[in-house]
Amino acid sequence: MALLDLLAEVGTVTATEAAGRLGYSSGLCSFHLRQLACYGHIEEVPQSGGRARPWRLRQEAPPATDASAEGFGQPARGLEDESYQRWLARRDHAPDEWRQDEAFSAVVYLSPEEMSTVAAAVRQALAPYQHREQQPSARPASARPVALIARLFPLLPDTANEN
Repeated sequence: MALLDLLAEVGTVTATEAAGRLGYSSGLCSFHLRQLACYGHIEEVPQSGGRARPWRLRQEAPPATDASAEGFGQPARGLEDESYQRWLARRDHAPDEWRQDEAFSAVVYLSPEEMSTVAAAVRQALAPYQHREQQPSARPASARPVALIARLFPLLPDTANEN
């Protein structure tokens, strides 16, 4: 999702540029950019020579299939997991004010409509800060990139224990 959001904001990006902006390795960004292309979400920008491979969002939306949804989820989880593991490995070297994280989880009972409402509320809570990616002058001096990973999904019953 971070790669797609970045492409939506800047238009085109190489794996090296994405890595620098998002804090991932260029190899990982390159792999996931190619995966996003395989599932039809992005495309390579035609260019004349050079080693750089710029990417952009596809001009047409990819077909929505179960296979593409499954394939997209795995690269996103891989990026999330790598970022979190990097955080855990480096946390002790962070300045004191940045050594905490705000992890939380909850199980709540929601209807499908309420689940969508919760997701929209999270997006709305983040909206006042999203312009800072493209407008560094709007960032407080102490601001750093912060990852927020939220997953809302139903906990389906175990079929062996259904009533």
